[in-house]
Amino acid sequence: MIDLSFNDFCSAEFSLFGKNPIIKNFSGSFTAADPSVITPENSHDGLWHLFCHTFFGVYHFSGENGVDFSLDKKIVSRAMRPNINRIGGIYYLFYERTKPLLGNALSLVGGKWKSEIFVTASEDLVHWSKPFPVIKKTRGFDADGRGQSISNPFLIKMGDAYRLYYSCGLTFIKDCGFCEPTYINFAESKNITDSYISRESPIISPNKCNPYLNLCSGCIKVYRLRDCFIALQNGIYEKGGKSHSAIMLLRSDDGVKFDFVKPLIEPCESGGGWMAQYVYACCLTYCNGELRVYFNARNTSNILRGRECIGFARAYPNIAEGSRTR
Repeated sequence: MIDLSFNDFCSAEFSLFGKNPIIKNFSGSFTAADPSVITPENSHDGLWHLFCHTFFGVYHFSGENGVDFSLDKKIVSRAMRPNINRIGGIYYLFYERTKPLLGNALSLVGGKWKSEIFVTASEDLVHWSKPFPVIKKTRGFDADGRGQSISNPFLIKMGDAYRLYYSCGLTFIKDCGFCEPTYINFAESKNITDSYISRESPIISPNKCNPYLNLCSGCIKVYRLRDCFIALQNGIYEKGGKSHSAIMLLRSDDGVKFDFVKPLIEPCESGGGWMAQYVYACCLTYCNGELRVYFNARNTSNILRGRECIGFARAYPNIAEGSRTR
């Protein structure tokens, strides 16, 4: 739980870090994307740890201040969209497992996409278990003529159970030339790594009447505050004849039905235009009184000129007198 009330969080005014992006595309990939972060108080060594993906797999970075990160190593290939958790002294890295690289490339020219959710575990972030499947099939709306996609895992604890939010389905984004997730759903289990049962219908679907969700649903990250749940969701939307993505703030009493609150981080020309058209998947941290939203962004939809990098926005919530739990 993040020890803030909803009003505390909403009082926070996020501003972009002045030296963004903090991680640029690397290792021959056009993409450094989908950051997932462990803060020092939750790590075994008192460091910040960031996981992200490129075309070639999921990579691990570490650093002392959450700004200056050094690349440690690639953790796993055939992997995208990581979510790192530390539970009971064990790190669990959930991710979207894809076809081999050639199979992914063929999906861009008519081949069918296929992805599932896998997990690998570690005690020290150095030695990792053999990856194994967590969700390979859901309720049917994860597949269509373009293939099957189960992606963007995000785990939270719900009482004595675990809830794994995920994206599914494929919507082709014409000006990008690739697909983005159509729906958002979740599955629940008493065990961290297996026996997940998916909800029968999506919790978020595209909505032509919502200006930030009129193409497809993107992904969601859900956090428990003292008095409610919040979610950071990046819907994909059409505006002015082009596709875009922005991070929205949502609120929920049960983590199932979410209401739109406001845009949190939108595309802009700041810092050389690295986030000019898309602000994508994110990770929220709260450390030493500072909120940070790490996210990846893309400069343009053009498939040849498009680059995705990672940066963050930060805020300092104004906590009302007497509102903090004692």
